[in-house]
Amino acid sequence: MPAPVPRQRTLPAAESGQAHAASPNGGPAEDASEAGATAPRTAEHTEDDTRNEATSPAPTNLTLLLIEDDPAGSPIVPDLLDRTGKPIRVRTARNLTEAERLLTDDVHCILLDLALPAPGSRAGNGGGNGVGGAGDDELAVLKHVLELAPRHAVLALTASGDAERGAEAVRVGAQDYLFRDELDGRLLSRAIRYAVERKRSDSAERRLAEGRLRAQENARLERGLLPTPLLDGSPLHFAARYRPGRSRALLGGDFYDVVRTPDGTVHAMIGDVCGHGPDEAALGVELRIAWRALTLAGLCGDELLGTLQQVLEHERADDEIFATLCAVDISPDGRRAGLCLAGHPSPLLARPGRPARLLPYDNNGPALGLLPGARWPRTEVELGTEWSLMLYTDGLIEGRVGDSGERLGQDGMVGMVHRQFTDGLRGEELLRAAVNEVRDLNGGELTDDVAVLLLDRVPPQRP
Repeated sequence: MPAPVPRQRTLPAAESGQAHAASPNGGPAEDASEAGATAPRTAEHTEDDTRNEATSPAPTNLTLLLIEDDPAGSPIVPDLLDRTGKPIRVRTARNLTEAERLLTDDVHCILLDLALPAPGSRAGNGGGNGVGGAGDDELAVLKHVLELAPRHAVLALTASGDAERGAEAVRVGAQDYLFRDELDGRLLSRAIRYAVERKRSDSAERRLAEGRLRAQENARLERGLLPTPLLDGSPLHFAARYRPGRSRALLGGDFYDVVRTPDGTVHAMIGDVCGHGPDEAALGVELRIAWRALTLAGLCGDELLGTLQQVLEHERADDEIFATLCAVDISPDGRRAGLCLAGHPSPLLARPGRPARLLPYDNNGPALGLLPGARWPRTEVELGTEWSLMLYTDGLIEGRVGDSGERLGQDGMVGMVHRQFTDGLRGEELLRAAVNEVRDLNGGELTDDVAVLLLDRVPPQRP
């Protein structure tokens, strides 16, 4: 059965907002804006469409879609003007089938007669004079229209004195309700403008709330992905600072972890996935979790890094992605450590009464993911009885120093930390002072991810 032909209200040129040009035979030309076909608008919108709806200025040429069962053909809508004095265009649909065909992108508001037969009612398939909704749901037709046009403003039209039904229509989702017998041009024009603006405001508020909820969920997720050090039973003190380079992110491509194995050895690691996006952050989390699992399984040094490289090669999205890494294992007595470097800056060792220095980096192996079959030698180093060992990513040393444009570099970092260590700073205070000073020297926030962890050994005081 073919769909009914939509009935367009005959409007004078001034009311339609367009002047009809004369055709060659003397008759009026067809109004292309009303007769032209555009794709029906649905609930499927792109993010750009949603953003444009929230930020674009209020429309000045409004179009109203009137959905009303009027077999006599007498219009119930008076002449309408928008707030600039321009005519509001009116389209009329006798049923929901016609309404769906006329619900194009240039429609701003829907005026729905609640007496229209609802879908599924005996009168709902044609244009008869059915009254009320389907079954015992008097607002079934309104609910159907709201599903059909979730981003359009809707005005409910009801019988005079039926304020309860109108109020219920607003609770269901309409922007306002009007009494059919009290319509006049001024009242309806104002109601249309109000409904359109209220719908735009409600949609923007809803999107803002959804955005805040997503941001809160992402923050909780990212916080959950940061490591919880496993140092129970160790005399070492742990501190860490983390600053992702991505705006409004909590997690970047840098990663770190610290665990103590049953033999009393403390293992610490810090790494950096090349790049700054969410994919790099996710890969960093995968490498950190893999490192912890392998360490607790008893792997160390070259064997552990070789397995991590296999994980990286399987998980990375591109063959060009690599990761640098620094791993240390500190003996149970805390006096010695083993060091493995995979293209990563060497840790800084600070001890009382001695200059701060970098641990040896002559045996620095390649970054993970660069050379198949690579090896990473393990270097033994002496730490002493009292010390602070700082592992860091290159974001800490690549910040600029004042107006000179020079980078801080490892030498500048060693001098800065030595001064702060000599001033008595330890743990969280030392890391906070170091990161803040690097940021101040840079003249603002650092653009790269920054991760720093600190392990302190302070021998117990003898009585």
